Amino acid sequence: MKKLIIGMSGATGVIYGIRMLQVLKTVDDVETHLIMSRFARLNIEIETDYSPEYVEGLADEVHGFSNQAASISSGSFRTDGMVVAPCSMKSLSGIVHSHSDSLLVRAADVVLKEQRRLVLMPREVPLHVGHCKLFYEAAQLGAIIAPPMPAFYNRPETLDDIINHSVGRVLDLFGLDSEFLQRWEGPDGEKKSERSPAKERQPSSATS
Repeated sequence: MKKLIIGMSGATGVIYGIRMLQVLKTVDDVETHLIMSRFARLNIEIETDYSPEYVEGLADEVHGFSNQAASISSGSFRTDGMVVAPCSMKSLSGIVHSHSDSLLVRAADVVLKEQRRLVLMPREVPLHVGHCKLFYEAAQLGAIIAPPMPAFYNRPETLDDIINHSVGRVLDLFGLDSEFLQRWEGPDGEKKSERSPAKERQPSSATS
């Protein structure tokens, strides 16, 4: 069974973390561990029609943001990695500088030191030099920087199409097939005017 940590920090874009949990909830052989900051909880109520309690219910285990004694704060607790979705610049800075003042940053630091996979989905625009420097330094440490940038070869028709594609691409990094990801097959592949079967399987949600 895979064990995956999902961290949600206070940047806009909490729907990416929520959608990831919704997808993983349907996968039998994945155990999810959730950490949410207080601003992530606030943004859930601002940006979506969900509640923090609903989001917590999607995870197999929920850890308090300040609980440094949690299982995932130790490298001896084996996981397959962590996704921070969304990743605020504050959280990114904390991860880069090993400033483990929260369980989210500590868990990410553990993933890096144990040479497991850490995927960061940063949400900020425009970026100044300091932000770009943090991306560079995080990549040097071994993190994968995966901003939720939309693709258009799949001809997205809804906001959910865009969200699902970014989430599917991140899950690919852990060897998890989301089943609703429409994959590029070259210009001579599927006719772009046709609706992909993958789209028919996409989960959708209420976002505000």
